[in-house]
Amino acid sequence: MKKSIIVVSSLFLTLIMQAQDRTQPKPGPSPTINIKKPETFALPNGLKVLVVENHKLPRVSFNLSIDNAPYAEGNKKGVDNLTSSLIGNGSTKTSKDAFNEEIDFMGADINFFSSGASANGLSKYSKRILELMAEGALTPNFTQEEFEKEKEKLIDGLKTQEKSVPVVAGRVEDVLAYGKNHPSGEYLTEETINNVTLADVQSNYVTYFVPERAYLVIVGDVKTKDVKKMVEKLFGPWVKATAPRLTYSNPSNVQYTQINFVDMPNAVQSEISLINTVNLKMSDADFFPVILANQVFGGDFNSYLNMNLREKHGWTYGARSSVGFDKNMYSKFKANAQVRNSVTDSSVVESLKELNKIRTEKVSEEMLSGVKAGYIGRFVMQVEKPATVARYALNIETEGLPADFYENYIKNINAVTPEDVMRVANKYFLADNLRIVVTGKGSEVISSLEKLKIPMFYFDKFGNPTEKPAMKKPVPAGVTAKTVIDAYVTAIGGDKAVKAVKSIAYTGSTTIPQAPMPLSYTSKMDNKGRMAIELSMAGMGSIMKQVVNGNSAYMMQQGQKKVLEGEELAKMKESAVLFNETLLATKAGVTVSGIEPMNGADSYAVVDGDTTYYFDVKTGLKTAETTTEEQGGEKMTRVTNFSDYRAVKGVQVPFNTIMNVGFELDIKMSDVKINEGVLDADFQ
Repeated sequence: MKKSIIVVSSLFLTLIMQAQDRTQPKPGPSPTINIKKPETFALPNGLKVLVVENHKLPRVSFNLSIDNAPYAEGNKKGVDNLTSSLIGNGSTKTSKDAFNEEIDFMGADINFFSSGASANGLSKYSKRILELMAEGALTPNFTQEEFEKEKEKLIDGLKTQEKSVPVVAGRVEDVLAYGKNHPSGEYLTEETINNVTLADVQSNYVTYFVPERAYLVIVGDVKTKDVKKMVEKLFGPWVKATAPRLTYSNPSNVQYTQINFVDMPNAVQSEISLINTVNLKMSDADFFPVILANQVFGGDFNSYLNMNLREKHGWTYGARSSVGFDKNMYSKFKANAQVRNSVTDSSVVESLKELNKIRTEKVSEEMLSGVKAGYIGRFVMQVEKPATVARYALNIETEGLPADFYENYIKNINAVTPEDVMRVANKYFLADNLRIVVTGKGSEVISSLEKLKIPMFYFDKFGNPTEKPAMKKPVPAGVTAKTVIDAYVTAIGGDKAVKAVKSIAYTGSTTIPQAPMPLSYTSKMDNKGRMAIELSMAGMGSIMKQVVNGNSAYMMQQGQKKVLEGEELAKMKESAVLFNETLLATKAGVTVSGIEPMNGADSYAVVDGDTTYYFDVKTGLKTAETTTEEQGGEKMTRVTNFSDYRAVKGVQVPFNTIMNVGFELDIKMSDVKINEGVLDADFQ
């Protein structure tokens, strides 16, 4: 069954555009920064405590951080994830429910992870909050039941990400940059997660959750002398131990600039990343020049990269770059953008052009001043936050920074010159040893990328070298739109079962970026040409609704109703047909254009005007649907993927639908009803 996504697309693209960056403030006089120094003391077991008293508000925050070096997990990748998930599920003294109920009663927030814990709340509860944080961190209750639950959740999360182009791109980028045996390059799989046992988690905790390099930062409305007594009592029994510090070979960059291509047949846009590894620490003299060089190139809204790809050409919603820093090992320089398939090659060319610009031309004093002003403004806004104060105090301890590092932060930013920017750009942003990782639909972008004459290599979704992906295959003799649709009808239950369907009601849920909670999804349709689709959020009610009732239709978004007419009405009516794919068998102008890889399997591509339907060659089931629309004078392709087919009253229906609406809207059905649960009132 085709799902109408016209309104869903415009809704979420609108939300994305509303989140655009604002222009930077003009430079002004630099403020004086005075960050209160912590009082410190240490316990015999090695735990170092930093206390910053701040009595402006009756609140306190605790941050326990264990400064262990990264380590690889090999064929048991997932041990650390599961350790993080299991810490804090109650303790050996308090049940999980009782533990969480007391936290809720105080209005506190306590979180645990494999490398520490954090907590915050009202200072009148500070003693009890710290007691619970210490209890959960030092006496975790690792049970087989909770272990199995967390393992299942971790595996389910992996499965939902396998069709995500950004997720696959990020995984392959790290594999290629660092190698699979490096802590930064290894990745989770269902197999490695299943290799993990509860005993592995317990061993991981005992080995790495130790106090030798642990820091407890306390910021807020407390007195140091009182806190010291509490900390000594609660953390004094923590057994002294040191975690192993393993070493790994430094990753090497490629010998020459090249394109590394990952084929994702379901992609409607390409993920482009320019990456090379760097050796940079906060304590390095180049730290501040690199920060500003990155802002000029791609870290700022007004950066070279964003002004070119987004503002000048309109190829992307945003192009960005970043540079990592790590005292233990190499990190990564990365420039990234998501662009339409048709401009993938052009985006690569323009990205390289801007990279060459920052390496060969001095940035103007005006632009550099603007970048400095914006960066300093954001720095000043963060300084008063307790979490920021805690992080700064921790950085000074763990990164080997001078005590006045943050007092001199603005001075060091302002000291960076255009010459500094160009010098570090040549040192850290490599033009001749660059990986250009492109993850996208090979059948649409490979041929144009090949014309760039940049050496090109191919990799699968896990970073393994592979052959150039097969493009569209010819249609075998005898295969027509009718034979494909007949196979589809047979696959979903047969002609008799399909014709017996009078209505279908879907109920599910999904999430969107930056939304406070999940959205509820409902879709109802009957054989009278009526359809109702709605997205709602708890506490807010309906945020989007679209209804077709015979010859009339409307859409409602955030309380605004629009009656549809003309072409919009025609498209909505076309969507409001049960199993409208069956109409393709006899519809004029419908063709089978070829066999294309889609979601890991060969699929027949059945073309009907601007819409292409994909049907699995082996199973006959519909796997995807793409529609090309025009927005703002540009053609945009929307893709919807269908999977997790299950039988409902003898008919196979998809319980998972993923719509690409500028990001992936992953809708999981919790219930599907056939010939029940649909009323006339649903279409009013």
